Amino acid sequence: MFFIITPALICGAFAERMKFSAMVIYSILWGTFIYCPLCHWVWAEGPLSYFAGDQALFGGMAGALDFAGGTVVHISSGISALVAAILIGPRIGFSNEPMQPHNLTYTALGAAMLWVGWFGFNAGSELAIDGLTSSAFATTHFSAAAGAVAWAMTEWIVLGKPTVLGASSGAVAGLVCITPAAGFVQPMPALFMGALAGIVCYMACSKLKHALKYDDALDAFGVHGVGGTLGAVLTGVFASRVCWNVGEGELLGLMESGSPALVVKQIVAVLVTIIFAAVGSLILLKLIDIVIGLRVPAESEQRGLDVTDHGEEGYMFA
Repeated sequence: MFFIITPALICGAFAERMKFSAMVIYSILWGTFIYCPLCHWVWAEGPLSYFAGDQALFGGMAGALDFAGGTVVHISSGISALVAAILIGPRIGFSNEPMQPHNLTYTALGAAMLWVGWFGFNAGSELAIDGLTSSAFATTHFSAAAGAVAWAMTEWIVLGKPTVLGASSGAVAGLVCITPAAGFVQPMPALFMGALAGIVCYMACSKLKHALKYDDALDAFGVHGVGGTLGAVLTGVFASRVCWNVGEGELLGLMESGSPALVVKQIVAVLVTIIFAAVGSLILLKLIDIVIGLRVPAESEQRGLDVTDHGEEGYMFA
């Protein structure tokens, strides 16, 4: 399931301008050559894994923690989305026309479905029904709620008006941020992480996006890349023995142990993920562009890809 969800996150970055054939090929290749190695490195006994032992990148010490995919899913897809958005270029009229979501009812409904589905994503990653599952379920909910409130409040302060789109985006930002930490942190840190994600991801999707002038249609980088990075690092700060039983002598988060060791490991895992995903995505996209081309013709983009690529329309008014 995660294999197909992760490249789907990337697709939001280049919506309305990539060829369908190129998207299908890219998704398959990306999942095979980027997602699968990262999955092994972090969740099996790979060099970044907490369970790697002598195979760890950290010289026999336990590696990074990632409960449900902060590095494997969100950072990798967010960074790849940024690379794709920059390489393909902006939509026609991006700098001159407002391009807001066309149906906020669907946006709110989709956010609600994500919120509920994320319980399976995070709590389900325990692969059991036990106390840790319940803890991951609760922290997921708290972080999402805090993210929704924080994003909307930040909008209210900056723009003078809170929005449904902002609250929906904030909930997703909170969900992304708690993903690597869901089974490792207590409820209060989860609230803090969600709130901070709402604020930081809002700034990334508004200020950073406009400063760098890239067209990420669904803010995959601003929400998933930035939110996943924030969550992975904060896991090293707030991870607690209360939530996760570790071996004698092993230390967890900075707040509990006073040691920055886990924070350093989390940062290393983040950097490795960013470099691997960015370079790998660039190579794959360049190869696909050479062979079949990435971007649709301008005429197709203006008419809409539903019509030109699939021969159908989402809305029939006549």
